[in-house]
Amino acid sequence: MTETSIRRPPAPNPAERAKTIATRNGPATLMPTVERDDRQTERVVPVLHHVHVSGSVSVLLPDDHSMVIATRTTSRGELAVMVELTDNAPIDLREPVRGLLWITGWLRPLKPDAARARAISIAETRPDHRLLDVGHGMTLLRLTPASLVLADAEGTHSLRPHMFSAAAPDPFHDYETQWLRHLESSHPDVVDQLAKHLPPALRDGVIRPLGLDRYGLRLRVEADTGDHDVRLAFSRPVDGPPQLAAELRRLVGCPFLAKRAT
Repeated sequence: MTETSIRRPPAPNPAERAKTIATRNGPATLMPTVERDDRQTERVVPVLHHVHVSGSVSVLLPDDHSMVIATRTTSRGELAVMVELTDNAPIDLREPVRGLLWITGWLRPLKPDAARARAISIAETRPDHRLLDVGHGMTLLRLTPASLVLADAEGTHSLRPHMFSAAAPDPFHDYETQWLRHLESSHPDVVDQLAKHLPPALRDGVIRPLGLDRYGLRLRVEADTGDHDVRLAFSRPVDGPPQLAAELRRLVGCPFLAKRAT
């Protein structure tokens, strides 16, 4: 018997997808990886979080928070924790979560000078007035990563910190939200025309734009049988709006596109 494999459409590699989720700075929760007591095993939403290029995570918590106290009272001065980052779709879907990134490592409070320097570093790329509270009722802590796990529509993947550090986010990571919302609100006819690329069994569902990266467009089909995600591959990777517009016209089926492309 000959086994035939089904080739999946190309997609960014796991490290790139993980870096893209981290760069989007979606919702985050924090929890110890070792149970201590009922209070310390609760999921904690930090006042502010920021994932650095290296994979380390800065976390801002009140000085009197139980997790801050735990890091100061342990013999090692640090706490084994996991940060969970959620990648939500930028449009309103009945199942909005597109992916999860877990970063596990050691959480340690920074000394005052190091905390101020790191707050300034964060503000250079992501200004936030809450950083002004560092040292004034708020403690800035650093999570040093030991491992990362990504779970999304492409599968579940374990990553080492050096793999994450070396990866670049997708070139559309800061463009995707507005583009998908515009496609959803202003061009429903285009979304409907993309249905011809779907399996026949899914074409009667409600088709929604789900994601965008340099390799293709992802659609969510909300059907009576459940939600189904489909990736429509571009003919080649793209890195800017003009190429994206050309690939979208190709998917929709523009009659004069071939002449423009030659």
